[in-house]
Amino acid sequence: MFRGSSFHTIDAKGRIIIPARWREIITAGESDGLIVSRMDHCLVAYTYDQWSRIENRILSLAKKSESMRRFRRLFIGGAFECVIDKQDRILIPPTLREYAKLDKEIVLVGVLDHFEIWSRECWDQENDFMEEDLKDEEVRNEIAELGL
Repeated sequence: MFRGSSFHTIDAKGRIIIPARWREIITAGESDGLIVSRMDHCLVAYTYDQWSRIENRILSLAKKSESMRRFRRLFIGGAFECVIDKQDRILIPPTLREYAKLDKEIVLVGVLDHFEIWSRECWDQENDFMEEDLKDEEVRNEIAELGL
């Protein structure tokens, strides 16, 4: 499982280093890379095994609404295979870097079955949004149901 967060930089060619604690999770599935796509103004990175499960769930959806077709087109169509190189980096394609506004400072955030790649600026904004959400009693109650 991907947990925690770490602050990094993305180099001029679009390469980011994968933290050692996460490389073990990735290579446990006998793969040497990730599938990276876009969502919520950040990038989402999945192991090949997890990505396969997502594709199967999407294919099995009974509801084929216009919204789901659009989502599938953007999420699956916008996904890239990113192989880990010998320096434990992945290359983020330009279209994904542009979508997530990845420039220099980035944040990698573990979200259990995947991790997210945020620009530092967008990550700070996301934290501000969460702080505002925590003022909402309904949100606090949802979190309390987790036993936290």
